[in-house]
Amino acid sequence: MATTCRECGRDLAPGALACENCRTLVHQEELERLAASAKQLEAQGQLREARDRWMEAFLLLPGFSKQADWIKSHAGELQTKADAAQLPEPENKWASKLGPVGPVAILLAKSKVLFGAIFKLKFLFSFAAFFGVYWSLYGPRFGLGFATLILLHEMGHFIDIKRRGLPADMPVFMPGLGAYVRWQALGVSLETRAAVSLAGPLAGLLASIGCLLIWRATGDTLWAALARASAWLNILNLIPVWVLDGGQAAAALNKTERLILLAAALGLWLFLDQNLFFLVVAGATYRLFTKDMPSQPSRSTTIYYLVVLTMLGLVMWLCPGHGSGLE
Repeated sequence: MATTCRECGRDLAPGALACENCRTLVHQEELERLAASAKQLEAQGQLREARDRWMEAFLLLPGFSKQADWIKSHAGELQTKADAAQLPEPENKWASKLGPVGPVAILLAKSKVLFGAIFKLKFLFSFAAFFGVYWSLYGPRFGLGFATLILLHEMGHFIDIKRRGLPADMPVFMPGLGAYVRWQALGVSLETRAAVSLAGPLAGLLASIGCLLIWRATGDTLWAALARASAWLNILNLIPVWVLDGGQAAAALNKTERLILLAAALGLWLFLDQNLFFLVVAGATYRLFTKDMPSQPSRSTTIYYLVVLTMLGLVMWLCPGHGSGLE
């Protein structure tokens, strides 16, 4: 990534989208490429794909840019057109065209709409299955509480993506494995990806604190178990490897920041006596030797990561029990 403006030669601030001196766009070439691709997709009638490409360009534009306002408006128009294109034709038109076989065509059309609705409801079906598995293992109260905590974690990702104007699907749950939110991350900066990744553990942290406070107020150990299980799973998700949330967030950290993460995780492991932090230490050590070091530091990501990790550790430390709380 460029560190100086190609027009005036001034130094660019980390993560800058435009030069503060002459307002030259930092990602001009990438913006032109995305715009050409979006226009080609529009010409081919691929309106949703074109909208996604325009939104990738939108993320590379500063807030004062008139292009950003135009793209946001145009993307909304494309979304409206794409939605309208999916509406079924009126039943009487089908019936008049197809005569005796009209009712059959109408039935098939309704079935297609029904199947589409079922597909869109995969969030609800997968959540119900997820809840059912944990109900059978731990009973209805803990099963519902645990499934809800996982839902809150995933909604943290979903809400953060949506507030940035990016496309995303509702969470899909996989019993015994977890859940995920599918979203379009092409053209998104490392810092934005890191923030989206950390939004899930942040939501999980808030849910854990809520359970902890209810346990302290009522004395019902169910809430303590839920608080510990939620904190444990969110720390597990913050291990900086693979496709875990911590792995995505660590991609925005340079070598010094990864060393800081390693030292912090080591300190939390020693002082809070929670063995799960050993895996965070191991992951952070591994990331010191990978070849994905960004050229620019990300202080905000480092602070965000450490605060969420530390607070989750404190929740586990304050809760009775050991391990994940699922034993």
